[in-house]
Amino acid sequence: MAMAPSPSLPQVYTSPVAVAVWEWQDGLGTWHPYSATVCSYIEQQFSQQKGQRFGLGSLAHSIPLGQADPSLAPYIIDLPSWTQFRQDTGTMRAVRRHLFFQHSAPGRGITWEWLSDDGSWTAYEASICDYLEEQVARGNQLVDLAPLGYNYTVNYATHTQTNKTSSFCRRVRRQAGPPYPVATINTLPGHTGVSCSCHQCLSSSGTGPVSGRYRHSMTNLPAYPVPQPPHRTAIVFGAHQAFAPYNKPSLSGARSAPRLNTTNPWGGAPPSLGNQPLYHSSLSHLGLQHLPPGSSTASGASASLPSGPSSSPGSVPTTVPVQMPKPSRVQQALAGVTPKPEPEQVIKNYTEELKTPPDEDCIICMEKLSVVSGYSDVTDSKTIGPVTVGRLAKCSHAFHLLCLLAMYCNGNKDGSLQCPSCKTIYGEKTGTQPRGKMEVFQFQVSLPGHEDCGTILIVYNIPHGIQGPEHPNPGKPFTARGFPRQCYLPDNAQGRKVLELLKVAWKRRLIFTVGTSSTTGETDTVVWNEIHHKTEMDRNVTGHGYPDPNYLQNVLAELAAQGVTEDCLEQQ
Repeated sequence: MAMAPSPSLPQVYTSPVAVAVWEWQDGLGTWHPYSATVCSYIEQQFSQQKGQRFGLGSLAHSIPLGQADPSLAPYIIDLPSWTQFRQDTGTMRAVRRHLFFQHSAPGRGITWEWLSDDGSWTAYEASICDYLEEQVARGNQLVDLAPLGYNYTVNYATHTQTNKTSSFCRRVRRQAGPPYPVATINTLPGHTGVSCSCHQCLSSSGTGPVSGRYRHSMTNLPAYPVPQPPHRTAIVFGAHQAFAPYNKPSLSGARSAPRLNTTNPWGGAPPSLGNQPLYHSSLSHLGLQHLPPGSSTASGASASLPSGPSSSPGSVPTTVPVQMPKPSRVQQALAGVTPKPEPEQVIKNYTEELKTPPDEDCIICMEKLSVVSGYSDVTDSKTIGPVTVGRLAKCSHAFHLLCLLAMYCNGNKDGSLQCPSCKTIYGEKTGTQPRGKMEVFQFQVSLPGHEDCGTILIVYNIPHGIQGPEHPNPGKPFTARGFPRQCYLPDNAQGRKVLELLKVAWKRRLIFTVGTSSTTGETDTVVWNEIHHKTEMDRNVTGHGYPDPNYLQNVLAELAAQGVTEDCLEQQ
């Protein structure tokens, strides 16, 4: 039953106090407010994190909504991009924070809702609720929403919404609930409007929202770069797949293209990285026990692990690669840097040259092994000829050695090699994971299917940054959506073994990479790198939670495919 509004608006408060309403935008551009309870939680976390800076100067952390409402467990608000990120599907929605006077409809807990086709009630955006409340309090029984950009009228007497074009009617209702959270703001002298706290306005102010911008809000997701052209492909018959080391350029382009600087992109780190406090408050009800750096788990490994080489305090990372002469091996030795092996030597270390090539195709260039390598026009080598064929030592698969060299040079050139046919790894494989932090917690709450033990919580945190020479687009920014990311393991013997192997994978930069999101299509963003994690602990509707009796065995197999096995633990 609808409740009658108060006959007059309360007295206007003169103190700089407002209420905050957080809203998300659907695919049609309509804004939907979170409930007052969820907004109170978001506002609390936002107030604690406001002013913390990370990476390229953006806000530091994300807010997991499942801590306020279990039904919102898959959702995280990513403050740096002002988006709502769904972990299981990768869907992103814009979010905004609107401030209203304390006497407004949100400040008094008043919401207006309309009845959808499926029989559920949907709340109007907060500005409409406030407008409806104001008009009805003035005695207007028929309210036209045209001033707010909507082609509807709302009749308070009949509790209906009418489309002015089609005359289609829907039921509406007025609900009273808990008020939205109070947020203290600093209003500029002479300003009597509502302040805006969108991403762009907050970026311009170190003390809070910029006033005088009520109609300015972030309504669109960040524009994504144009996808890169597809890789060089070939029609393949049989069980093998073609492997393309890179987009094959023309001969002239390959000869004239400048070479990127190959200096270590980890040479410097923001002083805040590694000292940035982890977002704990949303997990405090679980009784977390943080394992500090240097402490040991059951297997004796450190629980707080930075990704990438450490740097001296106060150092600043180079943001854009520049063309510089390659340091000599003598210079590297004097600087204390272990020189990387020459690419040709890496290929020779793991292969055996064949005098007579077998009668089969090279699955890298899809040319016959008896003819010239398909990459001879873009790959130069003084020691490997264009028709040289070799066999890998362990798996015995044969390739043009020049094709293997092209494949190796297109990676991060870490001294390891992986067979493109059977994935056998030669040497110690490392990845291209950006710099970040991995932290481990333990708490005495059981996962479904593992009721006999507690839970291990892994928190990964990677900030936005600039791509290094090993990434797809060196020198360009990359995004890191949905961080910090929380993952769960059972605190039993097998779960702890998986944890120790994940630590090895993290140190080798294998957990994440920079690429294109398969769910959103966004390029130049941090994505998972073929090692599955459980990001939900209390259900398994999406396949990312528990119970899952095969998960630990599956993730051990995925780690082994990256060269991370129990032998790695014995070597530590």
